Amino acid sequence: MVFLVRSTKEKVVLEQLRYQIRCPELPLAVYREIAAHLRQVQGVEATLMPQTSQQFDYNQSQVSGLWIQYADASDAVSRERVKQILAYYQNRYGAWEESASQEMPSDIMGSES
Repeated sequence: MVFLVRSTKEKVVLEQLRYQIRCPELPLAVYREIAAHLRQVQGVEATLMPQTSQQFDYNQSQVSGLWIQYADASDAVSRERVKQILAYYQNRYGAWEESASQEMPSDIMGSES
């Protein structure tokens, strides 16, 4: 995770700029739908992460997760909208797991997904 610290009148606000989330059994089509919804939010980029497992499991998703990144200038409204979108899908498909990864891998699936 990367954090941006902004100071506002005696208050320090810590803002997360990028992170990776996953829901292990979430279908590829749903990941694509979520990424498309997130990309519609101003200042947000969403990228599918390739599956890294060497063993096939029918119940496992074809992607390993979703990389979400905010532009430095993204506002509180955009961040709240992302939370709402993720909460909607969490209620339908199960809890998100947050990855500890801090750097975006160079071999990601990109926005063509």
